[in-house]
Amino acid sequence: MTLLAVLAGVLAGAAGGAFRWLLVQANQLRLDVVTWSHDLGGAGWLIPVVMSTAAAVVAGLIATKVPLAAGSGIQHVEAVQRGEAEAAPLSVLPARFVGGLLSIGLGGMVLGREGPTVHMGATIGAWCGKAARATVDEIQTMQSALAGAGLAVAFNAPIAGTLFCLEEITHKIRVRYVVWTMASVAVAVMTSRLILGDRADFHVPAIAEPAFSKLPIFAVFGVVVAVFGVLYNRLILVLLAWFDDLHRIPPLLKIGVIGALIGVALTSDATLVGGGDDLTQALLTGQQLTFVGVAVIVVVRFIAGPLSYAAGTPGGLFAPMLALGALFGLVAGHIVDLISPGVGTELAPALMLVGMATMFTSVVRAPLTGAILVMEMCASTAVAVPLLAASVTAVIVPQLLGSRPVYDLLRERMLAARISFPPASSES
Repeated sequence: MTLLAVLAGVLAGAAGGAFRWLLVQANQLRLDVVTWSHDLGGAGWLIPVVMSTAAAVVAGLIATKVPLAAGSGIQHVEAVQRGEAEAAPLSVLPARFVGGLLSIGLGGMVLGREGPTVHMGATIGAWCGKAARATVDEIQTMQSALAGAGLAVAFNAPIAGTLFCLEEITHKIRVRYVVWTMASVAVAVMTSRLILGDRADFHVPAIAEPAFSKLPIFAVFGVVVAVFGVLYNRLILVLLAWFDDLHRIPPLLKIGVIGALIGVALTSDATLVGGGDDLTQALLTGQQLTFVGVAVIVVVRFIAGPLSYAAGTPGGLFAPMLALGALFGLVAGHIVDLISPGVGTELAPALMLVGMATMFTSVVRAPLTGAILVMEMCASTAVAVPLLAASVTAVIVPQLLGSRPVYDLLRERMLAARISFPPASSES
């Protein structure tokens, strides 16, 4: 089974690496279309709107044909691990691949690439287990391990991918889980690096380790970001329910309207939409934005993320949350500067990294994964102490406010909706 995990890791790394590479090309094509449409003048601004609408509708059509390709897919992986559903069929692979390129790439929906890569990895793991005539327990374990490999490939973060499998999906540590996950993650990341290159996702200038006296700033910041994480969590559920309540309107029409709204935002300012990687990189390398400019981007992306997810096109939640966390860090830097001039500017890079991990943790409730994920993506451990301190508040505050982890809620919602997949079999 360990050898099988290695083979599955190669396949998951190739699929995830190819998906990420093509997504970069699709993102660039989207930006080129926006530039070209602006150069045309007149009604040229409508071209990106039409493009986003069409891409969202086609991606939505794919999701209606293959229901398990809708949304993130992580909740389905967790349901399979708990014996609440069967593993995804192979049809999910092309649906996730093509649908994700359309919705996130060409369409500019505010969704994350990790949703498709995690689910594609899990599907490959389960398929390999079935091909080897493994037991149901082994198939569940294999699909969970390869889900971790999918996350590792999505963010070039092998340790975070391993922790994600253990902390978020299985919620327990057993030798087979650890060995199979580590084997598949290592091989998947190495394979994807043959396609993408071997470098951290974000280039971050050297960050000085914050002084111990500044730790209270990060603790307060963690509380504030955690509250926003709770609101973000609730907004996702509210908009999903609102989308369902409009049952008299054809689903593809609703998806088209959301796609058109994203297109309007795209043609206004490209940083308002998409997964947010380019925006996060620009912020981490010191791009200067006014307080009002940052606030506008925060508000738009805070709403556009849940709205995009409500459309049900293939795509995840992680990447947009990381971008929001970085934006919150920049806002916090501006506010600290108002209180103590110069301190906020000094702490802004560290606040952005801490914001990324804290936003992730407050919504997903996987603090170790969030902390390690950010440190691996940015190739920096300078903010490890304030990052861990803020992550503690990101767990405590949502619990005090009665907010449950988003994937628990999405899994229950998926099972209640009885999406067309058979219940888990008890046969081995």
